[in-house]
This record gives sequence, structure tokens and C-alpha cells, in this order.
Amino acid sequence: MNFKKYFLIFLFILLINFGSAGFFDSFNSCGDGTKIGECSKNSPYFCDENGILIEKASICGCPNLTEIQGNLCISPYQENPKEINLTYFFSGKEFNISMIVYEKMANYLFYSPDYLFYSNGEEPKKDDFKLRKINEENQRILLMPLVIKIQNLEKNTENQARIAISLVQNIEFGYSNESLSVGGYSINYSRYPYEVLYNEQGTCASKSELLVFLLREIGYETVFFYHEKENHDSVGIKCPEEYGFLNTSYCFVEATGPSILADNENIYLGGEKLTSYPKIIKASEGISLKYMREYRDSEILKEMRRRIEQRGGLNFFQHFSFRILQRRYGL
Repeated sequence: MNFKKYFLIFLFILLINFGSAGFFDSFNSCGDGTKIGECSKNSPYFCDENGILIEKASICGCPNLTEIQGNLCISPYQENPKEINLTYFFSGKEFNISMIVYEKMANYLFYSPDYLFYSNGEEPKKDDFKLRKINEENQRILLMPLVIKIQNLEKNTENQARIAISLVQNIEFGYSNESLSVGGYSINYSRYPYEVLYNEQGTCASKSELLVFLLREIGYETVFFYHEKENHDSVGIKCPEEYGFLNTSYCFVEATGPSILADNENIYLGGEKLTSYPKIIKASEGISLKYMREYRDSEILKEMRRRIEQRGGLNFFQHFSFRILQRRYGL
């Protein structure tokens, strides 16, 4: 009787994570949904017999802007490689992903034009610049290997999103040392998503752009949240409305540093919090999160912050719970 009870609980958990169809499909497909033995929509990747996406250009072809060399698709910007190691936290454990990045690609993006052409008196919009940076075609080719690595780690798309979020959060925050001259003023250069990886550093804006790129390629509907008063960028990922940020259908995701998904009460440098209503910039259509274990944890953490503000500290049990959250999310 007990065995039957625990089996049903186990099956229920699996169905929550995968959905009834998704659970059974996961045995004969890869992390992007491609069936075993078929080419992915993202060439040159092929779903092998082990459910792993591998490069197989001889069968699946290559995207535009690349050339076939055996089973590989080579970009003209794959020169001067270096290896980077990216950290992420998942299920309370720390992991690493290694990746090869290329100096020529980073330099190409750095020297790309920092302006857009408008007609009929149109005003430049922040939306256009952000979308241009995540849509750059040559960059996408050399960012896709990271997406594929994440999809090979987990077949469940919600877990893929969790890995992507933690990975970007754990990239160091920092401004570029470079600057641009605009209208006689010098402003800090804002990195492209690929440059964030190459330099292993980025601001709230550039890290948010990298995260939106990854979540979009995994398949999620995403937006940028821009708080003009605080001059702060963050990310929204489609989720059930009861978890949404400020009555939207998007959960708040902080890209600047380690944070729990849906926690919109982070304390930033100088003790500042986000208080303004953000501008919402749509970045991609796609699927929604369903199972939101993080929402409960974010509410627990918010309550702990309120207790600290009101009483100056946590009791023994709250302190113990906080340590659990720290380990779970790498806070």
C-alpha cells in the first residue's frame, strides 16, 4: 500500500515537471524537442540515439553566414579562441559549463555601428537598440552552442530556463572600460550579449540582453523591464498571472546577480529598491513557465527582509531557512 502511495506521488511530480505528453516524449527526443534521428530546426544540430544534440552539418546543413567543414559549420569570426567557465546553481548544487569564445567575434560587435537609421521624423527608441543587439545574426551563430549545452543538460524546458537564469546571474557585474562619444558627451559602452560572455562581465542592461537571448532560444516568451527612474534593466519571463510582476503575465527575473526567480524586492547598491513602474519591451513570443516552486521561496525571502527591517534580525528558524535558500539558489 505504501509502495503504491509513493509511486503515485513520484508519478505526479514527473507529470508536473514534464506534462503527460512531455514526459513520454522526453524518452525519444532531445532537449529542444527534436526527435531522435532527426535534424534540429537549428542547423547543424542532430538528435543522436542518446538524446543529445550534436553537430552534423553533413546531414543537417549549415545556417547562412557559415561554411561547412566536415560536420561543423564555421563562422568567419571564429579566430583567436579562448575557453571560459560559467557557473550556475541548480537544485542546491554548483555546476560549471565550459565554452570556447572568439576574440574576432567580440571585436566585430564592439566596432559595429552604434546608431540606427530612422525616417519620417521617427524618434530613436530604446526598444530598437535592445532588439538589434539580441537579433544580430553573426552573434547568434556563436551563441547557439551555449543554448545547445543547456538543452543537453536538461530536457525539461523549465529546468533549462532555471540554468540559463542562474548562469547569467553568476557572471560578474561590471561596466565596460570603453566609452563612446555621442553628441559631444562620453558614455559607457554597452556590451552585446556575446561580449558579456567573452569579457565574463556585464551591466544590468547587457546581462539582461544575454538572458533574454537564451530564454528566447529555449522557447520562452520574454520582455525587458526598464525602470527609468532607477535606470535599471531586468527581464520578464511568461508565467501564470498569479505570479506575475505588477499585474503582468511575466515573472520578474533579476540578471545583475544571484536572485530567486520572481523576487522583485532585491536591494541594490546604496540600499536602493525598485519603486517605479517599468516600461515593458516585448522581446519574443513563446511558451510560459508552469510550475513555480521559486515563487514560494521568493515570498519567504521577502518576509525575511521585512522582519530584518522591522526587528533588526531573524529568529533561529528563519535564519536556518535563509541558509537553505542561500544554498539552493547560490545567493
